[in-house]
Amino acid sequence: MITVDKETRKIEFYKKHEGDKIWHVRYVGLCGHQAVSFDKKKILFLFGDYPKNFTKEEKTLFDKENPYWANFLIRINCRLPLVL
Repeated sequence: MITVDKETRKIEFYKKHEGDKIWHVRYVGLCGHQAVSFDKKKILFLFGDYPKNFTKEEKTLFDKENPYWANFLIRINCRLPLVL
């Protein structure tokens, strides 16, 4: 988890679907980082922060808007076989 400030490398916020409340984060010049923000101030990394650094409300909203990622991350964290 990082906090966005003047020192943060170039990032772009975007929404995957109209009506989404979660901002997805794109790092300009980098690939492979899966990150989201709920307020454009705090960035949460899916592979490092989910679910431990998400509030209950953030996790609920994330799971609702991103069911594929929620299923994937829960299975990774619990070491369950992936069902795609």
